[in-house]
This record gives sequence, structure tokens and C-alpha cells, in this order.
Amino acid sequence: MKLYVETAGKSLTVSKASEPKQDQNGTQKSEKNTGRLMWSTQVFVLDENGVEVITITTAGEKPDVKVGQPVLVSQLEAIPWATNGRNGVAFRALELRSGSVAATASK
Repeated sequence: MKLYVETAGKSLTVSKASEPKQDQNGTQKSEKNTGRLMWSTQVFVLDENGVEVITITTAGEKPDVKVGQPVLVSQLEAIPWATNGRNGVAFRALELRSGSVAATASK
């Protein structure tokens, strides 16, 4: 089961430029099934409750976005994880692109 995050009514803005998602050896990760390279982009999400900073992983072409730029995200998925007594939520999206202040997620 996939958990998609609804982003209607929220604004997403790039807070750190897209970088290669790397493994513990410093090698850029790629998707297992497709071999597409993976990218990490930090954004801040603003809504009526305040701001949260998240990192969104995408695969394929490097997202063409810049720091301070509003972005749109397609199919933002929350992926809970737990490893060695630590836990959190990772975020993955089909696409991250420049866009209007009000971002939308398609399911």
C-alpha cells in the first residue's frame, strides 16, 4: 500500500538544490528496476500550521529547480522506515518541477 500526501493548499519551495542521492560509499543511487539515477531535493512546505522541511527523492532526470523557487510535486509518497532503533519518514515523488505557489499532488 502506498501512502500519498495531499499537497493542495500548501506551498512548496526549494530550500536546497537537487543533489545526487548517494549510498554509504558516495556512489549515486539508482532505481533497482529501471536503473534511473536518484536525486534528493530539500523543500520547505508551508501551510496554515507553519513550515516543515522535507527532502524529496525523485528518479530520472535531475529536477530543473532552483533554491527559492516554488515547485509542483506529482504523486508525493510518504514512506515510513525503521532501522537500528531509528525511524522516520522518507518522501518520494514521481516528478518535481517549477511551478506556482500552490502545489498539487495527483494520485
